[in-house]
Amino acid sequence: MARVFVSAGAGGIGRAMAEAFAARGDQVWVTDVDKAALAALPATVRGSHVSADDEAGMAAVFAEIAAAWGGLDVAVANAGVKGPTALIEDVSLADWQACTAVTLDGAFLVAKYAAPMLKAAGRGAMIFISSTAGIYGYPNRSPYAAAKWGVIGLMKTAAMELGPHGIRANAILPGSVEGPRMERVLEAEAAAKGMTRDQVYHGYAKGTSMQSWVTAKDIADMALFLASDAARFVSGQVIAVDGHTVNPDPQV
Repeated sequence: MARVFVSAGAGGIGRAMAEAFAARGDQVWVTDVDKAALAALPATVRGSHVSADDEAGMAAVFAEIAAAWGGLDVAVANAGVKGPTALIEDVSLADWQACTAVTLDGAFLVAKYAAPMLKAAGRGAMIFISSTAGIYGYPNRSPYAAAKWGVIGLMKTAAMELGPHGIRANAILPGSVEGPRMERVLEAEAAAKGMTRDQVYHGYAKGTSMQSWVTAKDIADMALFLASDAARFVSGQVIAVDGHTVNPDPQV
């Protein structure tokens, strides 16, 4: 039985991962800003109402985990927000910082507070949720792309620092994942590009070799693998679960 932490774990990809770990018998603790989603979590998952970029709150959660469980085996840095949809010159510094704070600073705080606990265990896994936006440019989404590229740099460094302690770090890059979050992205991009929601949707699908979107369960399955002994020598890797993106611009 592993002791697992997932940030932004009460909905979407985070919830799919939390439930997948819990289903295999692991102890699971999540944070989220959505109180209603936290209240709707299954009894097998514990939750704390904390924003990913709240350092004091995150530090308190990890202290609470240490007191309750005596340690940690898997830490998943999942929190992220889509940020503004606009050309670079039209993005305000405040909107830039709001996106990077949750998406990149939030990942840093998970790594910062999970690392000592994983080192104490002498083994474990750190999983960062980046995005295919973290390996391509992303027109009209500069804060999000920059933050997701940053998450990969953070993961690569964590893998090097933690490897000697028996701890692996990897990044999962979801492509277009079906769900409410991406519906909001579709509407925003459609408005910014003068397209319909369906045009943007099908553009994303056609931009992959498999001509389709993926599901939150697909991401959860990869997280289970990376946290398992089957991946005991997989570290420092950037792994896309996206049906193979070949054209990241849905307008083409």
